[in-house]
Amino acid sequence: MGSDRTLFAQLMDFVPDRTFRRIVERYKGDRRVRRFSCWDQFLTMAFAQLTYRESLRDIEACVQSLGKARYHAGMRGRVARSTLADANDRRPWQMYQELARVLIAQARSLYQNEQLVDAFTDAVYALDATIIELCLKLYPWAKAHNYVKTRAGVKLHTQLDVRANLPVFAMVFVANMNERLFLDHLVFEPGAFYIMDRGYTAFERLRKIDLAGGFLSHPRQARSELSPYRVTPR
Repeated sequence: MGSDRTLFAQLMDFVPDRTFRRIVERYKGDRRVRRFSCWDQFLTMAFAQLTYRESLRDIEACVQSLGKARYHAGMRGRVARSTLADANDRRPWQMYQELARVLIAQARSLYQNEQLVDAFTDAVYALDATIIELCLKLYPWAKAHNYVKTRAGVKLHTQLDVRANLPVFAMVFVANMNERLFLDHLVFEPGAFYIMDRGYTAFERLRKIDLAGGFLSHPRQARSELSPYRVTPR
């Protein structure tokens, strides 16, 4: 059956719009907004992410080039650089944090039967971090003195569900933040396996995994078989 709806619009159908509206109402995201709603903002940024746009000018040019197809993609508001910049700067980012958690939970339920590790009935998580470099002139606040003095950047910390191959938790910090501090933001699950490298070595923090009833494993051990061990302080 033919359809004039774009692939992007069909992909956005997986986003629960009612849940999104409730989140926006809770944070009053559309307060005093006349044209460019939070939903338009989300669609624009999602489109920019999927099409690998690199700047506000690039986003504006790409969206405007769609012409009438922009309506079929679900975008109602006109996308302008200044409008998008103001929306990204002033509207509560917590709205999209909550939406991300909803989408992660939805994705985990869809892929719960497609497990990459079938030998374990409990959860298996991998912890890692990566540095995202930024332009120092545009992001002087992101200067990482302990990283490279002439560069700027942020560090993305991620907790990955290995069995479902999906991220379950992520946070963005300054680039010179130590990986060990990321452990303070995690809620450890009983019986779960946590795979991490030596960058997370902090016995007082790792002890929380043991107290929660979880297990700790090194990536080299995880390549062949997860070998759980407890963290016991001296």
